[in-house]
Amino acid sequence: MQESKPLTLRRNFSWTFAGNFIYAACQWGMLVVLAKLGSPEMVGKFTLGLAVAAPVFMFTNLQLRTVQATDAQQQYLFSDYLGLRLIATGLGLVAIAIITFVASYDWETSLVILLVGLAKAIESISDIYYGLLQQQERMDRNAISLMIKGLLSLLLLGLGVYLSGNVVWGVVGLVIAWTVALLTYDIRSSVLMLHQMPLPRWHLRTLVKLTWFSLPLGFVMMLISLNSNIPRYFIEQYLGKRELGIFAAIAYLMVAGNMVVFALGDSASPKLAKYYVAGNSIAFRTLLLKLVGLAVLLGGTGLFVSVIASRQILTLLYQPEYAQHTNLFVWLMVVAAIGYISSFLGYGITAARYFRIQMHRSAFISIILLITCLWLIPTLKLQGAVIALLIATVMNAVINLGVTIHALSQLKNQNNNAHALATKNLP
Repeated sequence: MQESKPLTLRRNFSWTFAGNFIYAACQWGMLVVLAKLGSPEMVGKFTLGLAVAAPVFMFTNLQLRTVQATDAQQQYLFSDYLGLRLIATGLGLVAIAIITFVASYDWETSLVILLVGLAKAIESISDIYYGLLQQQERMDRNAISLMIKGLLSLLLLGLGVYLSGNVVWGVVGLVIAWTVALLTYDIRSSVLMLHQMPLPRWHLRTLVKLTWFSLPLGFVMMLISLNSNIPRYFIEQYLGKRELGIFAAIAYLMVAGNMVVFALGDSASPKLAKYYVAGNSIAFRTLLLKLVGLAVLLGGTGLFVSVIASRQILTLLYQPEYAQHTNLFVWLMVVAAIGYISSFLGYGITAARYFRIQMHRSAFISIILLITCLWLIPTLKLQGAVIALLIATVMNAVINLGVTIHALSQLKNQNNNAHALATKNLP
């Protein structure tokens, strides 16, 4: 049927880029709404909620969407992925409640964190349906879902903050928006792909096997999320929620390039995986080099714009007090440029199914970030946070490059061995 027919890479990218563009713009728009209608402290509370909830769900998600999308040999059913995701999401909500209780935040901050956690739980369930559509190379439906979620979340969060003057009601709007998208569109999309209502399957041996296989990626994604949020924890601890709000608002401008990276990476992942499984090292390397080349172009463009117009951009988008941190903006764009290259290399590593090495890499980067943040933020303040991020991002890119080179050499060796064996068996 037409509804389940795969799209070309170009069309998948176009749809994914459009969906991510609108979604990212709306996510950034939420920060703008909080900055314009509220204060840096309000932005700080919302950002803290994301910083607490995101690493938890990055771990409990086990990166099942990517595992599913790159499951070129169809080892598991969608029902297995859905069943494991529902269990893990419930555990994630419990973990966030425990963290919030132990941390002893004030009641409003605690409520914001819990509500953000609920929103992320709903997002996690939508994400597993995205994995099915990504595997079927129907990124158009994922893109439409992102557009619905982005526009609804911006509208309802803005309405909640405007009517109440409180960030709590804004986050309630976010929960409602993501629930509506899940129930009215995401589940329906899976029905169109499978031609039936998908139900979770809880086969113990299968769930244990899938969990064990995906666990390294769960640790990796948790550590990656921690790596982006570790500076935020230290900023909140040493400098307060106001400075955290300013840092988070400026740092979010890095997302302009990230949406292109994610769009291309998600669209290219199934093809990269198929190339690697088929032993087509030339196609795998060629596609990956094209992605890295685009990353260089994106990073260079962002850095150039930040150098020539940082003050005007920050004043226009936020408030004049944010424009006092132009140097911070420029250095964050340097971090972003290196991060784009590292991300595309990471997509190649994942497509080649090098999961466990990513866990060790991310743990190492986390340790580096903890040490540098503890050392630099108390003395250099926000600039110290950027320097810590820069050091970690460079090291991450170097490690990803090394693993990519190793994966390609292994593929080349396999091809040479297969060719030698075939030649030997010739009559």
